[in-house]
Amino acid sequence: MVNILQKYYVCVSCAMIVMAVRATTVSDSMNCEYYNETACKNSRFGFGCNGTEDCKSLSPDKGNQCYVLWQIKPEGFSIKLKGCWVGNKHDCTAGSQCTKTKKDPNINLVFCCCEGDMCNNNMTRMPIISTSEDAVRSSTSVPIPIASGRNPVLNTLLYTLAPLLGTTIVLIAAYWAYRRRKMVYFNEVPTVGPPSLPSPSPLSLKPVQLMEIKAQGKFGAVWKAQMLNEFVAVKIFPFQDKSSWQMEQMIYQLPQMKHNNILDFIAAERRGDGFQLEYWLITAYHERGSLSDFLKANVVSWKELLIITDSIARGLMHLHEELPQSKLEGYKPSIAHRDFKSKNVLLKNDMTACVADFGLALVFLNEQSSGDTHGQVGTRRYMAPEVLEGAISFNRDAFLRIDMYACGLVLWELLSRCCINDDLVGEYTPPYEEEVGQHPTLEDMQEIVVQKKARPKLKTSWKKHPGITSLCNTIEECWDHDSEARLSASCVLERVLLLYKSDFGNESGMKNPSTTSPTLTCSQFV
Repeated sequence: MVNILQKYYVCVSCAMIVMAVRATTVSDSMNCEYYNETACKNSRFGFGCNGTEDCKSLSPDKGNQCYVLWQIKPEGFSIKLKGCWVGNKHDCTAGSQCTKTKKDPNINLVFCCCEGDMCNNNMTRMPIISTSEDAVRSSTSVPIPIASGRNPVLNTLLYTLAPLLGTTIVLIAAYWAYRRRKMVYFNEVPTVGPPSLPSPSPLSLKPVQLMEIKAQGKFGAVWKAQMLNEFVAVKIFPFQDKSSWQMEQMIYQLPQMKHNNILDFIAAERRGDGFQLEYWLITAYHERGSLSDFLKANVVSWKELLIITDSIARGLMHLHEELPQSKLEGYKPSIAHRDFKSKNVLLKNDMTACVADFGLALVFLNEQSSGDTHGQVGTRRYMAPEVLEGAISFNRDAFLRIDMYACGLVLWELLSRCCINDDLVGEYTPPYEEEVGQHPTLEDMQEIVVQKKARPKLKTSWKKHPGITSLCNTIEECWDHDSEARLSASCVLERVLLLYKSDFGNESGMKNPSTTSPTLTCSQFV
């Protein structure tokens, strides 16, 4: 189909350009009705799109002809072009009626030409055009107002090239969407069936008022907003990031995804139209913001550190684990975050954390392989060694271990801002900033993480505290160079629960925040 369109538009454009150029070099004149639909729809071009055109024959064997090009549609027809035609006389009707047609059956374009001054205006009806199924009859032609004539060279180029370009863009977009969709679910579907992509939740009765921007990221801006009598967060995706918006709302609406340590989803909707189209994701609002932003301006106590670590582990554990179908909800597949970092962890008022931002997430059904998905995504600073060197095993556990490497870095950030034993706490720095600066390249991270096998420094003074010593060991096991040696989220949670129960975990009068601890095991990854 694409080849047919390309050949057709190239031929038509060449013929019309030759016609327009030749028309300026010969003598005998004749007028034809002139019309260009594309120019009429675009006032930006700044010249007439309809009127009369002065035609000139090239030589005695060339006739003076006028032509009409129109398109057959289910609801009728649409005139595309009118003007002068310079060609052999036998190509056109020997008369004043423009009735003989030439049609490309694949795109329903019809062409006719005639002889005589303004003969292409003498169209009392459209001719009958036979198709492969039924005969299509068109109605009375559209009257075109008379105005000054113009040279149609530029118009012809615009008309002939624009549809071809548009078709190419549509095909590329369709292929890209197909590839993106393949990244969501992999290979065979489970017996219970995968969750389908939910439709956006309408908010027509709940107007949202944007108040201020709270964060800006690669996938859009996050606003504090008001919906009725409550504050909400609105993440606004630009038009080109529609796929990330679709992925996020799909993840949030999977069965059994509702969890205390996963950001609460409220709704998703489209706003605006055309180039102003935006995609909104509306979630719960947390005034403390991201863990990264909070640590830049605040230090945390040992008690707060354990609370945050506990909730991070619970959030990742829930995200990673596969849950069977229950009486109330369907099967929940295992999910890899793939962009886990302190900016994607939000703090609630009670200092518990919740995991957010699932625009790059992968869903695994029944532990299936990830297929041909791109492995080197995420934030460079938090990329695991195997991601940086492009040596990922494309299976579920491999992607979950990548999340746990990043989790080790996030826990290091948290520990670096912990105030205990009256020790001085340094300024907040993201992981590896001392080694690679604020804007590391992929090569910078490869050199530090893969070749030198360096990790953020664990201060000697931290080891004076038995609880922090245990946490340092947990961090080191999370970011181990050997991905198979890394702890799972459930193992991290088990370590934190042990700290709660220990004497040094309760030195501030803390109690285990969970009255119902899950059954944990470190013998398996999840």
